[in-house]
Amino acid sequence: MTSLVNNPADFPAELLDGFVAANPRHARKVFGGVVRATRSKPGKVSIVVGGGTGHYPAFTGWIGPGLVDGVVCGNIFSSPSASQVYSVAKHADNGGGVLIGFLNYAGDVLHFGLGAERLKADGYNVRSSVVTDDVASASKDEIHKRRGIAGGLAVFKMAGAAAEAGLSLDEVLRVFQKANDNVRTFGVAFSGCTLPGAAEPLFTVPDGMMGVGLGVHGEPGIYETEMGTADDVAALLVNKLVEEAPDGAGKRVVAMLNGLGSAKYEELYVMYNSVERRIREAGLELIEGQVDEFMTSLDMGGVSLTIAWLDDELEGYWNAPCDTPSYHRAELADPPHGDDKVFNTEPEPIQVTTPGSAESQAAGKAIAQGLRAIHNTISENAGMLGDLDAIAGDGDHGIGMTRGSGAAADIAEELAANGGGAQTVLAGAGARWSENAGGASGALWGAALTAAGNVLGDQSAISPEAHADAADAFIEAIIRLGGGQEGEKTMIDAQVPFARALRTAINAGATPADAWREAAQVAVDAAAATADMRPTLGRARVLAERSLGHADPGATSFGLVVTTIAGLLAK
Repeated sequence: MTSLVNNPADFPAELLDGFVAANPRHARKVFGGVVRATRSKPGKVSIVVGGGTGHYPAFTGWIGPGLVDGVVCGNIFSSPSASQVYSVAKHADNGGGVLIGFLNYAGDVLHFGLGAERLKADGYNVRSSVVTDDVASASKDEIHKRRGIAGGLAVFKMAGAAAEAGLSLDEVLRVFQKANDNVRTFGVAFSGCTLPGAAEPLFTVPDGMMGVGLGVHGEPGIYETEMGTADDVAALLVNKLVEEAPDGAGKRVVAMLNGLGSAKYEELYVMYNSVERRIREAGLELIEGQVDEFMTSLDMGGVSLTIAWLDDELEGYWNAPCDTPSYHRAELADPPHGDDKVFNTEPEPIQVTTPGSAESQAAGKAIAQGLRAIHNTISENAGMLGDLDAIAGDGDHGIGMTRGSGAAADIAEELAANGGGAQTVLAGAGARWSENAGGASGALWGAALTAAGNVLGDQSAISPEAHADAADAFIEAIIRLGGGQEGEKTMIDAQVPFARALRTAINAGATPADAWREAAQVAVDAAAATADMRPTLGRARVLAERSLGHADPGATSFGLVVTTIAGLLAK
């Protein structure tokens, strides 16, 4: 377990501050993450990457000349928010455009995508692409659905070298995608990882067994088998990756053996003997082998193997120099930034620009009261929600919902006290929820609260019909942004029945309090019914069998939320 902890909730922020303090030659802190502490060539394409914390040296350890220009840092195993992506990319931009690269997880896709769209709207030249190197997470026919894991370093390294060489943004994007197409990773876990402050790991592996096809966010493997010897593990990994060789790939390869957190370097080097031998026996020309911690998962026991197939172009970029806190190929000397370079380390303030009407201000205060009650309810149930999420996910749902709802309640109370109407209060709450919760649900809740606020406005009284209209807008935003639908074992399976029941009750003449009470019970029942469903979306899709018999955590938390609001309305 993670032992050196102060307040577990502050762990990601304290980690980032410590990293910046220890690496002033490479990194400067900005809101959302870090950027290079050195001046790049004017007009150079900037590479911005990132994701959840807990994987060092991914991603902050890769900041520096020859690799990446900016890193966006989320909470433990949670994606950063769109505003964090915007901030880091804005500070990293050097005039040649920005390539945003990230791993293929639902939360990252949503938040990095939103950040890129906001940058484009503000006139920045931006491209984005994902890493999909994990062969265990989807079939060859669905490579686009594969997760990104340790192979991301190889992809970012080659794209970063292309940027340093002066290629245009579109050309750097081409190199990124070419590298991704030629990188494959496969991994195994011997033990689960433990979140800072937690007493138990997110999953366990029986003695003498290993989980095959692990994820790096605390997800267990897709199946378990006997571990055997170091040679046996090497054979499993190499054979699978050789089978997964990209179409048209040549024979020249690079191999990267990665420790996931608690595997010792001595063990890794023992295993590498077999890895190298088996790669050569497969008829491949091993240009270089590397053994290190490239992407960890806190204290997880296990290893992953990445093989990158190279042609002349990719080999040149692979061998190009780079200088970062954790990964070096040669020394590059960019001049440091001067005092004239300003780095913003705080999020943009949210303020009341136009006071709401008296009726809307009253609604804003009621909304703030509701968000505080929601936060209290979620906090009381955070352990249960985390346990439910850990069955087929990363176990962070309770933590993420607690952080998101708490930040939303804080800003809602501030805005309501300053005359904010319903729309202003909900929009502010949505922004802070998204920034602090992380993950897919954080982005979705943030967008949904904002959409509901847009329906209510800042000048109108809240009619009974407006309750149903806001609920519809809330759920439409989640469906539109997340791309889900009923029957996929997500929170939508509780939300759509709730909105339908609320609308029906309002149309029948029920008071908002009675309508919410009836609809909340429908949502709770619908959430319980998800236990019999198979997930087809998000991380849980890979571990669908494990989730059977257990309700979806997002649907369950939504049931808690609407039940809390119904209770307040009944008073």
